[in-house]
Amino acid sequence: MRLAAPDSRSLLVFALAALLPLAVMARSTDRNQPMDVRADHTDAVLEDDGDAVLSGNVVITQGTLEINADKAVIRRKNGDIDQVVLTGGPATLKQLSDTGQPMNARASQIVYTLSSDMMVLTGGVVVEQPRGNLSGETIKYDLKTGRLDGGGDGKRVSMRILPKTQAPAGDGK
Repeated sequence: MRLAAPDSRSLLVFALAALLPLAVMARSTDRNQPMDVRADHTDAVLEDDGDAVLSGNVVITQGTLEINADKAVIRRKNGDIDQVVLTGGPATLKQLSDTGQPMNARASQIVYTLSSDMMVLTGGVVVEQPRGNLSGETIKYDLKTGRLDGGGDGKRVSMRILPKTQAPAGDGK
């Protein structure tokens, strides 16, 4: 009996489903933790609307989230952070999930718009997780839905999906 080969849409859906743990990768309590920001230099206006520009060895931590960048621009509207733009060679992001699984991402630029819960990573993007990785030049990540959208910029996207780990062999009991 010969099985039909799956079509490319089915493979893509399967591949993206394997990478969707990014949505659950973010530790749910991190957003409620204080955000600590360190840098060599800052240029900021401490008003409700304005930008804070941090440069040189920028490190941002919030709960399990750790970001490293050469430069960060934090934009505020009506007193709230609206957008964070990180640049670096590359900028990196690390975070643990609620189950303790790590997620690492790196890109030349990471733009996180809080009002829409969208993150856009551009320039040599690599997202690594225990079950696989995703790379390309542009990856859009919807934090609300967990949807990843890669490519569309004339560059190819590549994924590596690791097999689900097998349970250790029994001890004969």
